[in-house]
Amino acid sequence: MDLHGGTEERLHDPDLEGGYDEDGAPFDDEAGESYAAYDNGHEDDGAGPSLDAAERLRSLVAYLATNLVDDPDAVEVETRQRGGSVFVSLRVPEEELGKVIGRGGRIARAIRTALTITGSRYNVRASLDIED
Repeated sequence: MDLHGGTEERLHDPDLEGGYDEDGAPFDDEAGESYAAYDNGHEDDGAGPSLDAAERLRSLVAYLATNLVDDPDAVEVETRQRGGSVFVSLRVPEEELGKVIGRGGRIARAIRTALTITGSRYNVRASLDIED
């Protein structure tokens, strides 16, 4: 039951063969495992930032940006990690900048939100600079 007293309804994803596992995570019958296994893919002992956090954040931003622009080869993503912070720099050609920023900065804000959430999974503070 949801917050409004109704029943929770899940959207059907035609590409998802198996539905959902007992924790509510998408499950793929063909692969035989939950997609949740890919979400966190690391052992976190709580001792500090994961060594591969910067690389995972870089690949997230690269994936999102290359799927937004017309020329994916022109996208450049660099990361710098200092202690518990990861700085991600995204460079796209000037003519592609609007596709990455979006109307009113909505797409840029969504990318930053995804980056912040992913960074929190690795106990790092992530920030994004978008350059042309």
